[in-house]
Amino acid sequence: MASTISCKYNIIYKLGSKKWIGFKFYMKYVDIENLDTLPGRRLGEGDTFSFHCYPGIACFNRCCRNLNLFLYPYDVIRLKNRLEISSDQFLDKHADVMLRPSNFFPEVLLRMSEDKERTCPFLNESGCSVYPDRPDTCRTFPVEQGVLYNAETKKTELVHFFRPPDFCLGQHENKVWTTQSWSQDQEAVLYNKMTVRWSELKSLFQTDPWGSQGPEGPEGKMAFMATYNIDRFRDFLFNSTFLKRYKVKSALLKKIRTDDVELMKFGFEWVKFYVWGLKTRYLKLR
Repeated sequence: MASTISCKYNIIYKLGSKKWIGFKFYMKYVDIENLDTLPGRRLGEGDTFSFHCYPGIACFNRCCRNLNLFLYPYDVIRLKNRLEISSDQFLDKHADVMLRPSNFFPEVLLRMSEDKERTCPFLNESGCSVYPDRPDTCRTFPVEQGVLYNAETKKTELVHFFRPPDFCLGQHENKVWTTQSWSQDQEAVLYNKMTVRWSELKSLFQTDPWGSQGPEGPEGKMAFMATYNIDRFRDFLFNSTFLKRYKVKSALLKKIRTDDVELMKFGFEWVKFYVWGLKTRYLKLR
């Protein structure tokens, strides 16, 4: 079985008078009143958990095998830059893009090696070869996070669950953390912010915006490019008729020519406008 690391980021949102929680990896929705019945121990602000992982522990790197490890747009940016390849090359070589039933936007998973244990392709004898740029899921493990969105206030907040797999011996170590101190120690604060930003956009795709063309049609491919294939999106933006159709402030254009993260944020806003017709300060039609 795949490690429980697979369900790192949940989307929690509010519909009408009820709040719901949805696991992205199989899109199951649970009434918010049942939040505390979900697997793992829910961690409130100030709650602590014990965990320590290090090379001498018997289970070291066991969690880097046989994973369903979801990648988010910021993960892809960090990894493709680490590997010094384009986002197109990264997606082709290291990612599996899947469209799950009743889902209207593809999921991107890290492609495991084709060995017996299906190890992470970035795992070597000394550990993680991309450790400074490892994905958000890896940084936050063994804590899983969710995003609670209140449609009335239009604000989000994080919820946390301590959920190491049974084989994990690190949970029996004596180092004590809060979710805040763990995030800081793992340099996950920025990653968490970027994934929250992505989850807010992804939550829009709980309903079908594509009509008869489906998510694999021209509009769906454009939206995927703008969120995950950032290098191709930059080429499209500056070498097509895009800027003849959309007005973008010159200061922002200067940033997104060279800054992948700013381009990613721009892409998120463009998808909201292009697919959903939502107003944005980032651009407008000419």
